[in-house]
Amino acid sequence: MCCKGPCIKRMETLLQQLTHGNALFLILVLGLGGSFQAGFHITGLSSPSPYIQRFINSSWHDRYEEPPQPQTVTMIRSLIVSMFAIGGLLGAVSVKFISGLLGRKKAVICNSFITVLAAGFMLASKNVNSFEMIIVARFLFGYSAGLGMNTHLIYLGEISPRKTRGIVTLTSATFTSLGKVSGQMFGLTEILGREDTWNILLCVPALFSFVQIVVLPFFPETPRYLLIEKGDDKACKKALQSLWGQGDYQQEMDEMLTEQAATEAAPPVSLLQLLRDRTVRWQLITISTIYCCNQLSGMSTVSTFSYDIFLEAGIPKKKIRYITLGLGVAEILTSLTCGLLIELTGRRPLLFGGYGVMSACWIFVTVTLNLKDSSYWVPYITVSLMVVFIMFFCGGPGGATPTLNSELFIQSNRMASLVLTGLQRWFMFAVMGLVFPFLIDALSSYLFLLFACVCMLGSLYTFFLLPETKGKTLLEISEEFKAITVCGKSFAEETRTETRL
Repeated sequence: MCCKGPCIKRMETLLQQLTHGNALFLILVLGLGGSFQAGFHITGLSSPSPYIQRFINSSWHDRYEEPPQPQTVTMIRSLIVSMFAIGGLLGAVSVKFISGLLGRKKAVICNSFITVLAAGFMLASKNVNSFEMIIVARFLFGYSAGLGMNTHLIYLGEISPRKTRGIVTLTSATFTSLGKVSGQMFGLTEILGREDTWNILLCVPALFSFVQIVVLPFFPETPRYLLIEKGDDKACKKALQSLWGQGDYQQEMDEMLTEQAATEAAPPVSLLQLLRDRTVRWQLITISTIYCCNQLSGMSTVSTFSYDIFLEAGIPKKKIRYITLGLGVAEILTSLTCGLLIELTGRRPLLFGGYGVMSACWIFVTVTLNLKDSSYWVPYITVSLMVVFIMFFCGGPGGATPTLNSELFIQSNRMASLVLTGLQRWFMFAVMGLVFPFLIDALSSYLFLLFACVCMLGSLYTFFLLPETKGKTLLEISEEFKAITVCGKSFAEETRTETRL
């Protein structure tokens, strides 16, 4: 009870800061046009999948006057699924070039135009009876999602003062969860999950991209970009006041200038240069480990293959779609709760605690899947464990990870780090989508023990090696990473030795 007062007071302060200016509205616009899109397309393709398969058959038959071979239909369907990940991979690679060339705001607007173009291909595909246009649309949607998720994170990290940076960048994960549950909700038969509306269902995110194109020009460029990249201190102060309300903001600008001095000594680097830089080696190892653990924790398979998992668990087919929607609701509610917790507890406890509980959930899921025939209620225990898993992922690693890019790397390294994490995210997503059906056939329920091991690795790494980043400047965080030693040695010491030689 003694900590309740300070916690509530802290939350009220954060909410007041978000509502003094236009920041809250900008966060909403950025989210719906950013990570929401990726979340929607991850789950949105599940419901219309049988209708798309029938469309491929009819399109092929009308064109060649003979039914396609089953292998041909499988190949085309696999292309439709995988093109989203391939597009996302290319979008993540191009974020550094496009954001640097156009600036943050114009890059986001340009990305929204790509989404609208993709929606045009998707809508036209049914009218012209062309499954090739679906493949093109999925590639463009993926490219937009890969570019949009990274530009979204950059924008959030650069509009927020240090004290609110965690809760602001966390909204990226919240909008991803909102996109996932929206894809599940719009995919219900009662809404757009029907054979005559499946192409409209897959174009729903483009409506929000159009809103972003119309509204975003009225908001300022990111203050950090204006000050550090453009050197315009007046525009930076004006942007901060527009977003966060009237104030001096000299302390925030001084922090940016401190980083600018460090940036001038170290200009923006390429991905290869970042990988060769020993001074950020622990940051790279940390961000790579956490992103890999997130992608291999099993969360992406729950989102993409939930129908297959619950069918394996013994849930009746008619109930699976609604249970999946319930999982989406649990995901977004937990993401919102994490937004209030992250500035109170810090990032580190959410990461190692979340991974630990997730590992335990997968172990118990393996047990319940092997006991599913013992009683009618056992499959629902599996569902309950899935809910707990999603809650601790979204309230832990899934919620805390988006803040790390802007907290672990200075301005000169941030773009290259986003390219690296984007490559990892989309590559792992594509790999899991391709290999999961084969793994589930080979290992059955014991596959989930592999996920449990990955989650335990993430818990141990973040507990022993990740420093807390809450309320610290980038330079303070960097010094803590330099102090990490393994077997009495650190990368910083190796760098100094090489310099003397």
